[in-house]
Amino acid sequence: MIEDIELETLINDVYEYYGFDFGSYSRASLKRRVYRVYQLDGFKHFHDFLSRVRTDAEYCRRMIDEITVNVTEMFRDPSFYMTLRKEILPLLGTKPFIRIWHAGCSTGEEVYSMAILLHEAGLLHKSLLYATDVNASVLETAKSGIFPLRMIKDYADNYRDSGGQEDFSNYYIANYGYAKFNQNLAEKMVYSQHNLVSDTSFNEFDLILCRNVLIYFDNNLQKRVVKLFDDSLSVLGFLALGTKETIKYSISQSKYKQFDKEKIWRKIK
Repeated sequence: MIEDIELETLINDVYEYYGFDFGSYSRASLKRRVYRVYQLDGFKHFHDFLSRVRTDAEYCRRMIDEITVNVTEMFRDPSFYMTLRKEILPLLGTKPFIRIWHAGCSTGEEVYSMAILLHEAGLLHKSLLYATDVNASVLETAKSGIFPLRMIKDYADNYRDSGGQEDFSNYYIANYGYAKFNQNLAEKMVYSQHNLVSDTSFNEFDLILCRNVLIYFDNNLQKRVVKLFDDSLSVLGFLALGTKETIKYSISQSKYKQFDKEKIWRKIK
């Protein structure tokens, strides 16, 4: 396993050489992810790995991509999407226009899930989905709307469990082991690179989703990111986090009301 001092040296070097700041990431999670890359690429000594990172910008970018990938799937946690479908979207539907931000969108499965929900609620035409991630390569996958066909049965099951009534196969075309999702869903999506660690707010949103990203950050960075979301959320807007995440220790509770048993909060002032 990588020693603590080695990990700190890597963090400092990546920041010094390339300006990417891992300093506020959870050390346990970061150590596991770095060690995975270290093993995959066949390094025997940490100084060789460090030397490669320092001298090869392309390799460093690939390493950063590897350690910032988040696992995702369509309609992940179907009960969460059921709540969106039945309780949140009817409230957002009263607005003339709906802006949604998927922060840390990874390969885009959850963005397409949201587009399908909006389509079925008759709201997609007046919605815009902003999807951001620090990892440029996963954004390319997300933009393509192409996902492995072997995953589609699980996604279809999740869709049905989230209250979906349509034939899920209507939303994609299957070809050569992949499913390509319909262009009319993608037309309402805007993808761009955004770093939650260092970048600022860029719009006002009615719903922000950042599920299972904060768990990789330390407490101080979690507070900073929640403040960023607060600055980006309209009054009476909604913030959705992952099952193990909370805003409880990050911001005044008088500003937010937990919407239900799912990790969804409504900004009340």
